[in-house]
Parts: sequence; structure tokens; C-alpha cells
Amino acid sequence: MYRIIPFLVGVCVALTPLTALAQGGSPGVPSGGAPGASGSLEEVLIGFEAFPGAAEENLVRALGGEVNQTFWLVPAIAASIPGDAREALERNPHVRYVEDDAEVFALGQTVPWGVDRVFGEEAYSFQTWTTSRGTGIGVAVLDTGIDAGHEDLTVTGGTTTVDDTDWRADVNGHGTHVAGTIAALDNELGVVGVAPDVRLYAVKVLDDTGSGSISSVVAGIQWAADHEDIRVANMSLGTSSNVQTLREACDQAYAEGLLLVASAGNSGNPGGRGNNVGYPARYDSVIAVAASTQNDTRASFSSTGPDVELIAPGVAVLSTLPGDQYGTANGTSMASPHVAGVAALAWAADPGLWNDELRLILQDTAEDLGLDPNHQGYGLARADRAVDAAANAEGGDPAPASVSVATLDATNIDTTSAKLNGELTELTGAEDAEVWFEWRASGATGWNTTDEMTLSGTGGFSYELSGLDSGTEYEFRAAARADGDASDTGNNRTFATGSEDEETPEEPTGLSVDELDLSDNSNPRWTRVSVAWAVSGNNLSEVTSELRKKGDTAVIDSAASSVSGSTAAGDHDLRERDGGGAYEVTVTVIDIDGNSEARTEEIGGL
Repeated sequence: MYRIIPFLVGVCVALTPLTALAQGGSPGVPSGGAPGASGSLEEVLIGFEAFPGAAEENLVRALGGEVNQTFWLVPAIAASIPGDAREALERNPHVRYVEDDAEVFALGQTVPWGVDRVFGEEAYSFQTWTTSRGTGIGVAVLDTGIDAGHEDLTVTGGTTTVDDTDWRADVNGHGTHVAGTIAALDNELGVVGVAPDVRLYAVKVLDDTGSGSISSVVAGIQWAADHEDIRVANMSLGTSSNVQTLREACDQAYAEGLLLVASAGNSGNPGGRGNNVGYPARYDSVIAVAASTQNDTRASFSSTGPDVELIAPGVAVLSTLPGDQYGTANGTSMASPHVAGVAALAWAADPGLWNDELRLILQDTAEDLGLDPNHQGYGLARADRAVDAAANAEGGDPAPASVSVATLDATNIDTTSAKLNGELTELTGAEDAEVWFEWRASGATGWNTTDEMTLSGTGGFSYELSGLDSGTEYEFRAAARADGDASDTGNNRTFATGSEDEETPEEPTGLSVDELDLSDNSNPRWTRVSVAWAVSGNNLSEVTSELRKKGDTAVIDSAASSVSGSTAAGDHDLRERDGGGAYEVTVTVIDIDGNSEARTEEIGGL
């Protein structure tokens, strides 16, 4: 079976795999390039038995090192030394210790060098962000999951295709590191990403060891392609095997409008010789990203070949790690998310662009680093240039708002009144949308229109109709517009008002939510509700839990479990970042025929 692994230097599992592409140890361990390699230096602190002077400084230089600072407060020297000099120093009787000169970060927000580099001459807070911060663009991270509870990340949703672990957790850390480069929040904490306002999706296609299969990656691509608001998919993973199913999945997803960005691989050599780009980066439908250094050279491990399309920072990249932690890592895995973030910024500047138009913009606006085309492709991805070009591009019309009819329904309030419910699931090209319902008696011509409502972003909306005829069937549909452009109206639905003379009783479903217990596990950053449930009925199929603000129809978070037989019990965890107040939790049990029963409980004061 073909396997997929991450392109992280030092974490590449020795399989023929798709693995997360990073180099230099686990994502949180500062690696400083390739320690001990010829020509590379390590930053160290050397403690001596006595306060150092010229003799101690000359000892460092004699071993090929450089003295950075000699301290008078403590008997130590800060130096840069070759990797093979450490052992010689440790054997010296005048040396007490040799330790890494570890990085120390300010408690406030740090702008990683790679993020700063892709904005060219701009300084934080980047001027380009006044045009675009990635709002409304979904970016799927196909990786080891993302720590959705991280203080510096907001994860919109996700799925797991590799195992039964939760995509909202990341034991490995690779996916969380990748996600931070794309979308770490601009919140005075930790680090900041290239596009801090994108809609981030965790698609867990690699297990906790950082390994996955072709099928898990194909399933992840398929999931991303099925979500309209996901425009970019980052794949910091790869394999040396050309598998037809993977190629066809990438080609089809690209044909349907998804922009695929992937790590070129860590199979390069110091001379930069050969064609060693991995898959899926090597496919024509995927942007292959090589890794650059802080000196704008190719990282020695970065794969090379004619399929390299862009280059981006991939050495000593600082980003998020699980558990509200931060750390550096090397690899083309770290380079790829810089390009994904740049793509999201440019697309948000003109959501009407097609993915191939956006790809040309990334190529045309790249900065030529003067490297071999097989090393850098078109050059270094540049956010400032790409956003400016996209904002002034003559692309297609901005995508209008669209209404999901899957959640359209009507509820009788009494015999002459009903409540209509709908949900706006996509809003691109504008900050707000006008939404409304249209209704008529079945068979009538023309539509009656409800008042318009304004929604900022996506979510649920409802309207109460009154003065209807009792015992009459009505049709209704939902519609929306943004910036004056009307979307397609939702498919028609029907409902019948009740009759004062004779009401048809509902047939019992035999389904029941027998137990529903809610527990408050909130902390200062997250509202967290644990839901314990037990259900019964014939031919059970699924149980869902949904979290809403009290009195609101918009679903904040949801979870689902497949069940079978006549009884089942389980639990779900629901959450909201920076929430608070009163909530409602609805648990719904569904049988194989689509019948359902629901039970709602309140939990307040969170």
C-alpha cells in the first residue's frame, strides 16, 4: 500500500509514502537548518571554569567558530560553532558546559521572518492587509489535524479521513504548525499568519505519526472540493510514487475550481541536481513549492526539477504548535503554507477570479531570486504584488451570495401562522447580504415577498408569517443578494397550515432521545459543553448534537455519530471561542428511513 508522509526535514518516515513534508526534527524543536552539516554553524553558549579572556576566545576560533559575545556577569561566551566542534569543547577541562543558545520570544505577537518576507518591503502591520486579509476564503489544511483550541487559531470546521481520531486535535503537531503560517490570528499573541482572517479547515488525512495512505488523501481532497467556501487546499505531504487515483483526484478538484498547493519535497541535494519533486506536487494541477532560506537561497534539502512552480520560506519557520505553544521547523512543508496564504489573500481581493487566473497571478507577481528555474520556479511568492494584481484584475463577476436549501423548513405556529427558517451558507464578494423569503399558495401565480434581513457573514435566518388560510398548502423559497446582485433562489419547499376543524395527527416515529445531560467545561477562552445522550428506536442510523445561542437559529458547532440497532448512548463535545451567555443544545436521533426526533435542553451562564 502506498503511504503518504509529511515533508518535514528529519520527520520524513522512511516509506514510499505521502508524509507531511518538513525537515529538522519535530515541528516544535528549533533546528537551525541542518545541524552538523558541512559549512553550517550552531548558536551555543559555552560556560568556562573561569571568566573567559583571549585564550578562551582563541580556543573557539581554533575550532572554526566565531565569538559573538564574551560575558562579564557570568563566565561564558556566546558563539557560533561547527557541529563537530561541540564534542571537542565538551572534552576541554576548562569548559564546564556547551548548550544551545535557545530562542526567546516576546510575550506579545511575533511576526515570523517568512511571513514578513512574502510581503516584500512592507512592514507589519502590512499595508496589503488594508485591501485583503483573506476574509471569506476557505483554506483546507490536509495534514495531521489542527489543535482547534489553540489561542492563536480559529478553525471553522473539518473532517477525519485517516482514522477515528478527532480532527480538532493534533498529536503530531505538523498540521498545527502549517495552519499557523497560513492563518495565525492578528491578536497580540504568539505569531501572525499570512492571511489571518481566512476560514481555516482541518482535514486530517495523516495519522498521529504523520503517515497516511493515498486513499485518505484522496478522500480529503474530495471533502475539500465538496465545500463551496473552500477555495485553497494546502498539502504539506508527499510520496515518491505516481498513483493514478491521486493524480485524477487532483486534476478533477482543480477542474472544479479548487487551487491545490503542495510541498515540492525534501529530496534535494546541496548541488541542486536532478528532478526529485514528489507527488502530488509534481502533477500539473498542483502548485509545487520549494523552500528558501533567510538569505534568499534554496534550502539544500529542497527538491528540484521543472515542476517547481514557486519558492517560499522554509527554514527556521516559527509557527503554532499544539497546547498554545510555538516553535520553529524546516522543510518544504513550511514553505507551502506561505503560498496557500498568499493565494487566499489574492483571491479575497477578487473572489470572482477562476483558480487558473489566480494561479497566473501568483506566477506573474513572484519575485525572481536569481536562482535556477528548477530551484525556484517563477520565484518567491509575494503577497503584496499578488493582492495588488488581483484587486486590479479583470476577472469574472464576484460570486453572489447563495442560500442553502438543505436547511429550509417551515413550522406551524398556529392554524394561520408559520415560521420560515433558512440558512445562508456562502457569502463572497461582500461583507453583508440581504436575505428574504418568497411564498404563495400552491398553484398560485406570482410570489409574495417577506421583509429583507441583513446578515453579516453566513448563518441562519427566519421569518414569521401570519394571516394565512387555515388548512392550505403553501410554497416558499429563500433568496439572497450581495452588492445588488441577486443569487439563485432556493428550491421550493411546501408546508400546510393547520385546520381548526380537523388536524391530522403526526404518526409516531418510535424514536426517542431518552437522556440528555449537559456539562459546562468552559475556560476563559472557550465555551465548552459536554453532551451525554442516550437514544432508542427501531433501525437507528445517526445521532447529532447542535449548539446554538438561546433563541437563535444559527448553529455554532455540531457533532454527529453513526449508530445502529434499537438503543445507543454516547457523548459529544461542542464549543465556541470567546462565547458566553445562555445556550441551547439539540440532540436529534434519526432512523434509516429518515425519521427523526429531537430534544433540546438549555445551559446558561457560561
